[in-house]
Amino acid sequence: MFDIQNYGSFIAAIVIFQLMPGPGTFAILNATARNGIGAGFGAVIGTLLGDATYMIAAAAGLAAVMHANPMLFHGLQWFGAAYLCWMGLGMLFRPVARDTGGEEPKRSARTYLRNALVISLTNPKVMLFFVAFFPLFIRPGSSSVTLVAMMVHITLISFLYQGALVWVGNAAAIRLKTLPLARTIATRVASLALIGFGLKLAASNR
Repeated sequence: MFDIQNYGSFIAAIVIFQLMPGPGTFAILNATARNGIGAGFGAVIGTLLGDATYMIAAAAGLAAVMHANPMLFHGLQWFGAAYLCWMGLGMLFRPVARDTGGEEPKRSARTYLRNALVISLTNPKVMLFFVAFFPLFIRPGSSSVTLVAMMVHITLISFLYQGALVWVGNAAAIRLKTLPLARTIATRVASLALIGFGLKLAASNR
């Protein structure tokens, strides 16, 4: 369909890729828990923009460029590791707002969009998927229409899944507001997860 090679496998791969929790997932849930649905969708847009960047880059031959310049790939990995650890440490040591009449500091959706975009652009899972795996589904001799169709498929499925994360995360955050200890634990777990992703990335880059 749409001249996409192994169409069924292509759709399955997108779904599986989305279901695998990663830094982007935690960025979306963190934004939603802290500042609500608007912030969550800001993070979703940032993630989708990062994905779109790699899809376009893959079509433009980024795989060949990175193969010829491995230092570029490693440099992005180190930057991503540092950024994830920095975000995680910031969450870990930032006091969690208690339910004593105060609320989380309001931050614009643009702030969360920017954070999610950086995470997406420095996430090796995203790079490997679009740079190495994504081109495998393009039939030889396919037109640019096929590439556009693939990008639309990935973007739409990603948006539906990540949008669902925002709504579910917002409902959970509302419940957690009445449970200060649970909210603190959830924030600490999310921060440790981001640090863990960063350390794992750094270890794989040695």
